Amino acid sequence: MPLLGRLTRNLGWKFLSLALAILLWYAIVGEPELATSVSAPIEYKNLPPDLEMSSDVLERVHLEVRGPAGKLHTSDLGNMSVVLDLESVHRPGERTFTIQQWNVNLPSGVVLSRAVPAQVRVRFENRVSREVAVRVRYSAQPPAGYRIASQQVEPSTVRVIGPESRVNRIEAVQTDPIDLSNVVGKSMFEVHTYVADSQVRLASSPEVRVNVILEKIP
Repeated sequence: MPLLGRLTRNLGWKFLSLALAILLWYAIVGEPELATSVSAPIEYKNLPPDLEMSSDVLERVHLEVRGPAGKLHTSDLGNMSVVLDLESVHRPGERTFTIQQWNVNLPSGVVLSRAVPAQVRVRFENRVSREVAVRVRYSAQPPAGYRIASQQVEPSTVRVIGPESRVNRIEAVQTDPIDLSNVVGKSMFEVHTYVADSQVRLASSPEVRVNVILEKIP
């Protein structure tokens, strides 16, 4: 077949392929690159079962990213998170983690310029638990002429769990406030207990019963 004939054979398909190639090139290369910033949550995974994070845990980080304009205007950026793997932590102490590209689940074509803060420092302590007393709180005193003759809390102690140093500082947990302003004689209240330290939690039921007996003041 003459050379000219081979060149002109299926000419329409060849022009179409060329046009598609040009459009694809423009879509990939010709799209302008932009930069933006987002606030992303930090996720901690593989925490050892016998350790606790005792420092104030950083919950979000500011990320500056760049990439093709189309990628930066998608909903994918709203799903980004920073994942810090704690698998290498085996003993108590402080550890510093640097936020890098592979810590962020970025959309394809988007890169991390920087994170603010760029590093996260976490203090780890042994996990411990112990029993502490329940302290009753009152929001209003008994009616005029009455006083508290006795109070009984069931159970009188609850178990708390958390980082060792913080658990050791907990002397007691407090009940929700109890109003005695309309009580005469004996009354029972079911209330929740509260741990003041946010890093320490209740290992037993938060509910207790408070039995209060009021008597007339002589």
